Amino acid sequence: MSYTIKQYDMQDDETRRKVFWLLKRLTSYTLWKKKRDAWEIFAKAFEDAVKTWPKDQPEQMEADSLIRIYDIVNLYSKGLPELAKGNRHVWREGQALNEAMRSYAAVSSVFYRDPNYWERGMQLAPYPPKVETLNKLMLASEYQGDQAPQEVPNRVAYWKNPGNLINPEAYKYEFHELPYPIFPELLPKVPDGTDTFIQSDQIVPVDGIWEPVKIEQNKVLGIIPVGKKTISNNGCFNYFVRETKAPKFRGSYNKITSRYDNIATHWRLLWKDTRYKDGIIPDESEYFLEPKPPADHISPDHIA
Repeated sequence: MSYTIKQYDMQDDETRRKVFWLLKRLTSYTLWKKKRDAWEIFAKAFEDAVKTWPKDQPEQMEADSLIRIYDIVNLYSKGLPELAKGNRHVWREGQALNEAMRSYAAVSSVFYRDPNYWERGMQLAPYPPKVETLNKLMLASEYQGDQAPQEVPNRVAYWKNPGNLINPEAYKYEFHELPYPIFPELLPKVPDGTDTFIQSDQIVPVDGIWEPVKIEQNKVLGIIPVGKKTISNNGCFNYFVRETKAPKFRGSYNKITSRYDNIATHWRLLWKDTRYKDGIIPDESEYFLEPKPPADHISPDHIA
């Protein structure tokens, strides 16, 4: 993925509202059910391709992939009922929906290994039409930012800047494009935040959306704290699952150590996620709004 880096101000009210709404969308039961439903359609189509495509056809799909593809179906079937009850541990390492995402990455990296189109897990050229049809079915299960609730690998936050979430260019890849979400006309206000604070590497006490913050206080002679502490935003909101470790931000690359110098921060709980705890899935249709027709569009019902 390559696009012009655009800076977003996390002090800006519209930016904050969009990021908050997107994180709730990406962690909703409805989105994950749509992921599961799309994957089942793809699995059946892939199996049909393996079983019915003529052997003399140049483009062939690998039968060995079917085992992992249907394993993902089973992982979704195991994880979704838990999510429907508000049990979000399914996104932790080794749990059903986390494993489904890991296996998806493995399947997509070896989806079609014809050397004219693939090398070392990378697509090199547009796929042949029949292969691309299957590829689109696979991609229908993917949403930009759907790693948001997953337990953070390497303890580095997924989102330092909201560009990968709200910049339309981030949804465009070399050989495909993921659908950009349609925001409601009135986005909900972002909560003011709670009195719950943690630091990087500490255990997350509750599921929810957290804001990185700077906590500062004046000091006499640079030693003795005086006056009230000031709290200000320190980057993009992130979603954390309880009992995981709060991450750091990735810093600059250190040529001496050949590693990135990760940066610790404080995190403040903005919103505690209690959805589905009562066993009820609310109306979440606002996360999948249809585009409005052009202003000059005339409905067939109005044609004489």
